[in-house]
Amino acid sequence: MKTEPKFDAYIDRAADFAKPILRHLRETVHAACPDCEEAMKWSSPSFVYKGKILAGMAAFKAHATFGFWQGSQVAGTDGKEKTAMGQFGRLTALDQLPPRAELEAMTRKAMALIDDGVKPIRNKHEKPPFTVPQDLKAALAANAAAKAVFDGFPPSAQRDYVEWVSESKRDETRTKRLAQTIEWLAEGKRRHWKYADC
Repeated sequence: MKTEPKFDAYIDRAADFAKPILRHLRETVHAACPDCEEAMKWSSPSFVYKGKILAGMAAFKAHATFGFWQGSQVAGTDGKEKTAMGQFGRLTALDQLPPRAELEAMTRKAMALIDDGVKPIRNKHEKPPFTVPQDLKAALAANAAAKAVFDGFPPSAQRDYVEWVSESKRDETRTKRLAQTIEWLAEGKRRHWKYADC
């Protein structure tokens, strides 16, 4: 078993309810996948198999989480995955996890997916359509260069400007943002152009 001392420290710092959950998960993953390594990813314990993330766990003030990197391909979906990170929802007790044999079988399935080179399925979060506010439409109509740039931008870049103008709380702020939007668009700049080279 290839262990990481930072895992121990993480578990020791966890809330009392979370410690047995985290220890159980750690033992179960290692039992099913003796070749996995432990690594801290995004400040949380993760299990790595053949250089790929196999699974991860985390502890918070009121719950713990566990999930396979291949998510629904390993554990399916039952709605719990929408309540917290991972596929098992907000864990506050060991009995909220599937039986150990089932968890080990899922771990072996996750290993097989990695062995077969299967990539994780990621659900795209579609944003709702946006509407260009009338004052921005009028300002664009008054400046052909800015309108041409805006119309040539992909929807995500257009949305950045629309949201920036629309989120203004005061009329003075909105007026300033409209003027700045037209100026930057006339120069061919995206909303976050200052950070483009960072």
